[in-house]
Amino acid sequence: MNDDARTHIGTPSPSSASSSPAELRDQVERTRDELGQTIEALAGKADIKAQAKEKSAAVKGQAVERAAMVADQIRQKGEQAAQLVKNKTPDPLLKKTTVAAARVRESATKAGRYAADKAPAPLLDRAGHAATVARANRIPLLAVGATVVALLLVRRSRGRR
Repeated sequence: MNDDARTHIGTPSPSSASSSPAELRDQVERTRDELGQTIEALAGKADIKAQAKEKSAAVKGQAVERAAMVADQIRQKGEQAAQLVKNKTPDPLLKKTTVAAARVRESATKAGRYAADKAPAPLLDRAGHAATVARANRIPLLAVGATVVALLLVRRSRGRR
């Protein structure tokens, strides 16, 4: 870029000495506009707060993307671990587990009825709200539960080595 052309922007040329007042006003107006644009550009470069906000927004976006990617990986690993546990569990053990789960459900139902009969109303309201939230978020809760079980099984198998 030619520095000479940049430093003489809007400067009247020697041949325009005989310019009319209207031409001079137009030239002054153009020069003011150019100067205003230059000042705005310099102010934008000097605005550190705005630059910091832009950079933090970009970093935040990257962090959100990375967190989503890690969450997906964790979910996939949990699903794989749950499937592996299911595949490696012998059928008799699955049957025993099913029977035990039915007993636990029955006992939990009895305990829940007993607690409902003896519990005060505000506590029942809170418990009802918690149950509603749990029902609304079944898949994440099941995924977390499967992940915890898988981690415990992995930890247990490493302890035997």
